[in-house]
Amino acid sequence: MQSPLQKDQEIPLRNVRANIVQSIRAFRVADLQEAAKTLGHHFLYANLAHAQTKQDILDLIASQFTFPAHVGKNFDALYDSMTDPLHKSGPQPGFVVVLEQIPATPKFDKEAREQLLDIFRDAAEYWADRKIPFRCFYSFL
Repeated sequence: MQSPLQKDQEIPLRNVRANIVQSIRAFRVADLQEAAKTLGHHFLYANLAHAQTKQDILDLIASQFTFPAHVGKNFDALYDSMTDPLHKSGPQPGFVVVLEQIPATPKFDKEAREQLLDIFRDAAEYWADRKIPFRCFYSFL
């Protein structure tokens, strides 16, 4: 017997575009994790509250996303790890990414924060071209 179709109000993230980078706003991390599970998407989470520099950010993302060590070297390596190798590893169901408490420090200023978010915006475009949902939510410390 077939299961009933979910009603629109029961579909997680129904009001969030499929490929976007946005502030976490009213979403809670636990709810986003549950939404990813319900949708069958990968859930990637990084808490960056203790980072002070770009290198700290890269190291934390690489370790918390369980990426290879080379990802912690630069933004290009981070982008590469978020895109091509995952695409080549087989069909991907979609992604819900959370970057929580991105710091605002003298060594990780507004420009560096925008560069970081640009990596995830570029990844969202990459996955959009392949018709794969990629939603990234972030908050600042």
